[in-house]
Amino acid sequence: MARKPNYDFERRERERLKAEKKAAKAKAKAEKAEAEKAARARAENPESLAESR
Repeated sequence: MARKPNYDFERRERERLKAEKKAAKAKAKAEKAEAEKAARARAENPESLAESR
């Protein structure tokens, strides 16, 4: 006997997984942008790094 479909639950699960994936992707993108910004700052101003030590 086949199970009774629960369309609302299945749709909510798909949307939840999609939102999780989107949030993880946005977090990774933000971290990458921050790392690139820091690398660019170090490349443009290497003497400030030496002064801070």
